[in-house]
Amino acid sequence: MGENGVFAAIVAGDTFKYYSEGEWKVSASGKSVPIINPTTRKTQFKVQACTQEEVNKVMESAKIAQKSWAKTPLWKRAELLHKAAAILKDHKKPIAECLVKEVAKPAKDAATEVVRSGDLVSYCAEEGIPLGVVLAIPPFNYPINLAVSKIAPALIAGNSIVLKPPTQGAVSALHMVHCFHLAGFPKGVISCVTGKGSEIGDFLTMHPGVNCISFTGGDTGIAISKKAGMIPLQMELGGKDACIILEDADLDLAVANISHELTIYPPLKTPSNDLPVEKQQSIGYGEKSSVPSIGTVEKRRMPIGTRRRCGQRCTAVKVVLVMESIADTLVKKVNEKIGKLSVGPPENDCDITPVVTESSANFIESLVMDAKKKGATFCQEYKREGNLIWPLLLDNVKPEMRIAWEEPFGPVLPVIRIGNAEEGIHHCNASNFGLQGCIFTKDINKAMLISDAMETGTVQINSAPARGPDHFPFQGLKDSGIGSQGVTSSINMMTKMKSTVINLPTPSYAMG
Repeated sequence: MGENGVFAAIVAGDTFKYYSEGEWKVSASGKSVPIINPTTRKTQFKVQACTQEEVNKVMESAKIAQKSWAKTPLWKRAELLHKAAAILKDHKKPIAECLVKEVAKPAKDAATEVVRSGDLVSYCAEEGIPLGVVLAIPPFNYPINLAVSKIAPALIAGNSIVLKPPTQGAVSALHMVHCFHLAGFPKGVISCVTGKGSEIGDFLTMHPGVNCISFTGGDTGIAISKKAGMIPLQMELGGKDACIILEDADLDLAVANISHELTIYPPLKTPSNDLPVEKQQSIGYGEKSSVPSIGTVEKRRMPIGTRRRCGQRCTAVKVVLVMESIADTLVKKVNEKIGKLSVGPPENDCDITPVVTESSANFIESLVMDAKKKGATFCQEYKREGNLIWPLLLDNVKPEMRIAWEEPFGPVLPVIRIGNAEEGIHHCNASNFGLQGCIFTKDINKAMLISDAMETGTVQINSAPARGPDHFPFQGLKDSGIGSQGVTSSINMMTKMKSTVINLPTPSYAMG
């Protein structure tokens, strides 16, 4: 496990260090936190188990460093971010290898995430009055991209940052932080602490030195929001993203999007490569399309797509609501797609790779068994080996089944048959989540009416839910989040308004 070359400084023996005051350090606790490889289910890495006292020191140094960082000219902040971005992309290979081993991310996706994250860092260049110390907590499924989406806006706005990476993904994040270190950011402006949630979790989120929290994850975010107090919060939590498919929908397009929700989708939000070119052009893609393409975004170096992470995304389709009259055809077509998927380890760049932990696999299995007990139709035999779960389509799912409401975060997709669009809207809005949703129909008027009625932060028309370019606004309603993400939205959230009123002894203008 030993690191060499540029990353040699971040590891001591068999345990990765934490980052504070511009230095890589070993915790005084003498303890470590194991990181389990989802594929082998054996310890792959170890990180420091930081103490509360070490967290206090990190917060103190971050607070001091932020004062001088806020006075650093904007051009200098931007220069350092561009430098960090270049270093990050130059070292995509070792960081991608960590992603493969920590979170079972397919090899190509892992490299794409690192490059995309570098582009995001380069994109940030705005100014405002900083809040102070920003606590950033990214999730396991995108531990690099969803870390830099918090770090870069915070830094360009003049804040200092304290990063608490997820346990699964911590080593990848530590490698990323080292790229910022190599770029030459001042001591204390960036810190990264690792450790057990039971020891430093609440201590971090309730720390008086924290002026803002940006969190991406699950139910933990709700608990954080209740404890955090009077500070700005940016919360992107779970989703039960509904896909409503009407009778006039392009089924090939819908099927391509649904099947990719379990596995992959091509970069830059194109439809399935299985669709003929003329079909892609007819729905707004390709050279003949008069619809503005994503090429405009590409020129601004903001990438969109990576793989769908085997359903381990908050924006994956979590329930299909399809009209009864076309349900049989849809299910048959999706089954044909599922039958072509490769299943195996991420090193082989398979379509379906292991879910992140054994507890995640157990939870998914509990939803599957509940659906079986209550009469769902299994379109494939349920199969699991360790953390590896084969893709499964469940037809004839009913509202009394847990899978109809709970987020599996795995390669299992429920299908609910509906009699009309209103039933689909009702099911969508009855959920406690409201992140994204999608509609497949050729009738733009119906699409807009349904979109207006859906209680979600974003609705995609004739495409599956997606994060989109990193500078796009991204938000959820209800238990799916607080605030909006995206470069500009994040910078605005991480800055504040301040008014200074000058009262002159005599008026400097005519009173009229």
